[in-house]
Amino acid sequence: MNMNVVVPPEVATPVRSKFMSGKPVATILAAVCVSHLLNDLLQSLLPAIYPLLKTEFSLSFAEVGLITFVFQLTGSVLQPLVGAYTDKHPAPYSAAFGMISSLSGLVLLSVAGNLPTLLLAAAMVGVGSAVFHPESSRIARAAAGGRFGLAQSVFQTGGNLGTAIGPLMAALIVVPNGRHSVAFFVLVPLTAMVILFRVGRWYRDKLAHDGSRPRAKVVVEQKLPKGRVVSALAILIALMFSKFFYTASMSTFYIFFLIHKFGLPVREAQFALFGYLAAFAAGTLLGGPIGDRIGRLPVIWVSILGALPLTLVMPHVSLPWTIALSMGIGFILSSAFSTILVYAQELVPGRVGMISGMFFGLAFGMGGLGAGLLGLLADAKGVEYVFWVCSFLPAIGLLIWFLPDTRKPA
Repeated sequence: MNMNVVVPPEVATPVRSKFMSGKPVATILAAVCVSHLLNDLLQSLLPAIYPLLKTEFSLSFAEVGLITFVFQLTGSVLQPLVGAYTDKHPAPYSAAFGMISSLSGLVLLSVAGNLPTLLLAAAMVGVGSAVFHPESSRIARAAAGGRFGLAQSVFQTGGNLGTAIGPLMAALIVVPNGRHSVAFFVLVPLTAMVILFRVGRWYRDKLAHDGSRPRAKVVVEQKLPKGRVVSALAILIALMFSKFFYTASMSTFYIFFLIHKFGLPVREAQFALFGYLAAFAAGTLLGGPIGDRIGRLPVIWVSILGALPLTLVMPHVSLPWTIALSMGIGFILSSAFSTILVYAQELVPGRVGMISGMFFGLAFGMGGLGAGLLGLLADAKGVEYVFWVCSFLPAIGLLIWFLPDTRKPA
């Protein structure tokens, strides 16, 4: 997408300040990365203890999927609304206050006595994430210094690391000590709140600084027709469907797949899930910076279609190959989201919060819907059948052919 920006001479050379270095603000990017790690660690505790919940409450696969559905649907509905609101009314401290809901959900999860209470706890954690993601993504972009792909990758890497650590913490702490030990993790949201209050102070000062500067008259010329933008967003939604339905199968049912097909104990299956999620986190850091250099589309091509051969083979191989292929799939798929998000922000300039909220909401919604539907399929056909069906999902990546290139001409 091309934009013509007209800047009056009197503001063409602004006064230098700590907010105008032209480089990424490393301390702020590190802070939002760590806070994202802590937030998503809480999120990933829930699916990591599904085997315990299934046994303790005699849940079906459909009821397990319903827990994920409620958690992720809550986030998917609220995040675009939060993002659209903060586009017009920035709220620097909103992410910190959102952690209160996550903390409450965590405590409720540790003491829940029935399925409705589990669903309420999952919804409260979902609300916390819904408040956290849009504004934190906006802060990462504000601290990017023009390297937006890098900033989103750093931000997403924190979340994926947290998602990977959750099952590991569940295996080391919750499985040996029981579900009530989930309450030990209240220190996680409390730590995140401290970090996010400091980040919020920086963002508040940056907003005040930007508001006090002489405003240039900016003329944005949209080169892509509105219909082309809408069709591109529709394709991106289809790509999100393929990615997050597949990742829902992994995050919710991979443990059950390993237990059912290979007879692994719960603890060892959780370590295998950690391996997949760790590879997912490692791959995330590559997509954004590479997209900054060579363009978003090549990265999206590789990250979606590149996983197809591995997903097709994984349901039919031995345990060592299953674990190895799952890590390869996680590594390849993980670069997609931050790249897709920045690409969408380039398609719709000036609506960072709305786009961030919409795509984080889609990530939650697609994952939740996928978990619910795949749970029904697992009850009807078996968990191995679920992985065979999901192995074809990356083929939707062929739609990338119809996406426009948003890079400016040389």
